[in-house]
Amino acid sequence: MGLRLVASLLALCLYTSGASIDETKSLHPLSDDMIDYINNLDTTWKAGRNFHEQISMDYIKGLMGVHPENDKNLLEELVEEEGAAAADPPETFDSREHWPNCPTIKEIRDQGSCGSCWAFGAVEAMSDRVCIHSQGKENFHFSAEDLVSCCRLCGFGCSGGFPGMAWRHWVHNGIVSGGQYGTKQGCVPYAFQPCEHHINGTRPACNGVGPTPKCAKSCEAGYTVPYKKDKHYGLKAYSIGKSPDKIRTEIMNNGPVEGAFTVYEDFIQYKSGVYKHVAGKALGGHAIRILGWGVENGTPYWLVANSWNTDWGDNGFFKILRGSDECGIEGSISAGLPKVTKH
Repeated sequence: MGLRLVASLLALCLYTSGASIDETKSLHPLSDDMIDYINNLDTTWKAGRNFHEQISMDYIKGLMGVHPENDKNLLEELVEEEGAAAADPPETFDSREHWPNCPTIKEIRDQGSCGSCWAFGAVEAMSDRVCIHSQGKENFHFSAEDLVSCCRLCGFGCSGGFPGMAWRHWVHNGIVSGGQYGTKQGCVPYAFQPCEHHINGTRPACNGVGPTPKCAKSCEAGYTVPYKKDKHYGLKAYSIGKSPDKIRTEIMNNGPVEGAFTVYEDFIQYKSGVYKHVAGKALGGHAIRILGWGVENGTPYWLVANSWNTDWGDNGFFKILRGSDECGIEGSISAGLPKVTKH
């Protein structure tokens, strides 16, 4: 996001939360003191430990892969067809329940030590939409690796990118299949191994963002479909205006979307409830997949899938305040329609 946009989002978040950054500037973002401070505010969400306190904040900041100039690379907004009657969105909607035969909707991926959230939010929603628009007949797990390494106009790979350009790349260049790290599934599986958020675990330590892999343009050994033939394409790509009703209608009609928002230090400690910014300074822009909405204890929320594995947050998911563009969550929605075989 541009510096002006980031500044306005900061002002908005501070205004809506009533918190003062000065109150927490002496607290380490990953400390028990920060967790206690948040929980003592008795807000709409609970904090807890997701990352060990000794994990480098440079690694944490590196996960925020929405480039600062993202606002200059947004897709053209979808124009509603004249006379089209919009269905009234229900109070609660969960894509996992609405399309139970589409397994990718329930999936939480892990971007590893790479600022590739812009790619993950895109390929996750694309995978969901291929299944949804084929009425469950097609399941295609789009490769985050292929998108991160091969899209020249998407930005800077592991150093940040533009979510909208990922969807445009899907339409014009296509994306091959690829599973998560170590799965050997698909044409180009993900190259970055999940790192260990906690002190006692089997994964390697989280030590900062790695270099962007080279664009392979070939499938891994043993995969029988040639790289070019494995590509699946989008039919069109677009953005959705920041109206919550438009976003809800898009999800309800076509499936999960990709969103982006400003991450603050308190967010990395999220465990449950409806998140809204209450403490800490901005760390950067982060892309995610929005798959539904609802109301919890009178507070409206978006239901969101993160890409920091299932040991973060609420089994990898989180809820964030809906209807007031909390931290910019409603201001940068990217989506598109897949090319699928008519069944």
